[in-house]
Amino acid sequence: MYPGFQFNGKVVWITGASSGIGEALAERMAARGSHLVLSARNESELQRVATLCRNAGAGDVIVLPLDVSRYDTMEAAAQQVLAHFGKIDLLINNAGVSQRSLCVDTDFEVYRQMMDINVLGQIALTQAALPAMIARGEGHIAVTASVAGKVGAPLRTGYCAAKHAVMGFFDALRTEVASDGLQVTTITPGFIRTNVSKNALAGDGKPTGTTDDDIAGGMNVDDCADVIIDGFEKGEPEIAVGIGPEMGLLELKRDNPVAAFQALEQMAAQIRQAS
Repeated sequence: MYPGFQFNGKVVWITGASSGIGEALAERMAARGSHLVLSARNESELQRVATLCRNAGAGDVIVLPLDVSRYDTMEAAAQQVLAHFGKIDLLINNAGVSQRSLCVDTDFEVYRQMMDINVLGQIALTQAALPAMIARGEGHIAVTASVAGKVGAPLRTGYCAAKHAVMGFFDALRTEVASDGLQVTTITPGFIRTNVSKNALAGDGKPTGTTDDDIAGGMNVDDCADVIIDGFEKGEPEIAVGIGPEMGLLELKRDNPVAAFQALEQMAAQIRQAS
């Protein structure tokens, strides 16, 4: 366990802040008096969220449009934040995209995007922020991974591969920076009611435009954000959040991996039969 993170007066940089979990986290951190850096590709939506955060009681709020697949822009973005605030207390790597297609039907380009956006973009931004944190001897880095970073699920071969990679990277990073006074938190949501499945890439690389039944019946995004904030304040290095049966897979995979594999194989068979 870590010392509980206190948000008041802290500089928090959130990627994927224009909607979903990122937006909900930003509002809650604003209400706790954080200074915020809001990043995503959609500047108009970021401005909308920034207004909500200012009304909720945030300190200083800056909008910093960012495409995490553009690795060459990360260093300049980090320097811009440091020039404005002088520090980064908490970086939340929350940007990402999901997938909904069988492996045999998936263009290889989709796999590349899964890795570029969900893995390499997070690593590049983290590397850009790390030196200043290490120099201060304090700082906190977090990533929104997924239950899909712990178990393999059908229609998500690329997404699961990316989220497993994210979990591995940040778990390893945690070990490296602990002696520098830095902390790393991994967040593993299950099904949360956001646009994640609507924006997920089909096999041809286009967004599906539809919401899965699992997502539609998942945890409310505001409740999800509350759990995550509570986890930070309690100092949890890994925060699992969700209400559905998918959360049971985390324990099942650990205690009885064969049973977990069989359950997911049955799920895949049902999907293929229905298609």
